[in-house]
Parts: sequence; C-alpha cells; structure tokens
Amino acid sequence: MITMNNNDNKRAGFLDEIRGFAIICMVVYHIAFTLQEFYEINVPIFFDGWFYLIWAVFAGSFIFISGIVCRYSRNNIKRGAQCFLLGMMLTFITAIAAPSVAILFGILHFLGICMILFGLGEALLDRIPPLAGIAACVFMFSITWNISAEWIKISGEYVMKSGGTIGFGTLPWASFPLPEMLYEAKLLFPLGFYAGGFASGDYFPLFPWAFLFLAGAYFGVFVKRGSCPPFFYTTRIPFLAAAGRVTIWIYLLHQPIAMGILYFIYGH
Repeated sequence: MITMNNNDNKRAGFLDEIRGFAIICMVVYHIAFTLQEFYEINVPIFFDGWFYLIWAVFAGSFIFISGIVCRYSRNNIKRGAQCFLLGMMLTFITAIAAPSVAILFGILHFLGICMILFGLGEALLDRIPPLAGIAACVFMFSITWNISAEWIKISGEYVMKSGGTIGFGTLPWASFPLPEMLYEAKLLFPLGFYAGGFASGDYFPLFPWAFLFLAGAYFGVFVKRGSCPPFFYTTRIPFLAAAGRVTIWIYLLHQPIAMGILYFIYGH
C-alpha cells in the first residue's frame, strides 16, 4: 500500500527542465515535418532511421514525467478530461486546416486518457508497491512495443507486410502474433491497432506508451516524498523549467505560429 505525506510536495525543478527541453525538441521536429510535408524542403537528419530512437527517448521522457506529475494533481480525472477535450479540439481544427495530417490521437488525447484512467484506478494501483509497479510497467511496455502492424501499398491496396506481435520481438520464441481482426476493426487505433492507410499528424497509442506513463506515476511516489537526490529539486536553467511548466500551451500554439511564419516566408 502506498502512503503519501501531504507535506512532502517538493517541486522537482530538474524534471521541469527535462520536460521543457523535450517540448522544445518536439517543436523543432514539427517544424521540420511541416517543411517537408507542405514545402518539400527535406531536413534529412530528422527522418533518418536512427533518429527514431532519439525521438522515442525524448517522447518517452516527456510521457514518463507526465506520469510523475500526476502525483501532484488534486484531480486527475478533471485535468485529464480537459486535456482530452483540447486534443479533440485540435483534431477538429487539423481535420479542416490540414486533413492529410489531421491529428486523430495525439499526445493530448493520450495524456488525457491516461490521466483519467489513473484518476479512476489510483486507489487500486496504489495497492502495488512502487518498485514492483515500475517493474511491471517496464515489462508490459517491453512486450507491447511491437503490437502495431506494418503495411505496404500494392496496386493501390494496403497489404499487411508484417503483423503486430506481443512479446519480445528480438526473441522469436518469446514473441506471438496478434489476430488480424484487431487491425481490420479500424476503430482500435487509440490502442495501437491501426489499418492500412491510417495517418495521424501526431500519434501516441495507449499501447505501449500508457505503461511508461504508469511507470512515471509509480516513480512519482519517490519524487513527491523527497526521496530522490537533491539535484532533482533544484532549478538550474530557469528558461527550460518555465517551458516545462507550460508544455500544453506550447504544444497547442507552436504549430499555428510556425505555419504562419513559414507561410509568410514561402508565400504559400
């Protein structure tokens, strides 16, 4: 059983700085994506295969810290509902302004659902000791990493090149294929099961990312208690820390501002 001391409420400045750096990196990546998608200006480094690993590290750090922050919220259900509604508003706007890259289930949708689920299940989740919870979440994150199927287009039709699996992809004997019906359903994309032709300008399915969020929530027990090293609670770069505290607004506003600037520069 997890017990929390209400007096232990230290702000973790170091984590604010990491989150601020991660959101700035995301802004740069989205600008590069916009340059390629709308202006055919390629920024090779952002779309090389190896860069996906860097993207995953920063995205994962952001999600992990978002889980930690849940421990500081007085009402995760309300906060999650607000976040999800902002995500749906973004879906509506992008579907009109840029339908080819409309955001169907982006980071705001994902975080909103995670916050709501955590708020609903917090009492049950807190029956698990934090270290055991972190270990279980890391395990679940690992075995659900490859659930998304790979599709290719042949003669105008999408064909599943390789199906999604559960287990450890590098160990064939410990990896099991998932039924194709999960992907053919087409409505299960929030979980990570998407059909050929699916596209979302920003996409964070619940599997596997929700387990990283929950791992952060369990780690947040130690952070809130003040059990982490002193550098966790020190702010050294105020600019990054400030950005880390307003990430949702940076996410909402950066794309229209960036697209407006690029439109002004390139004229179309």
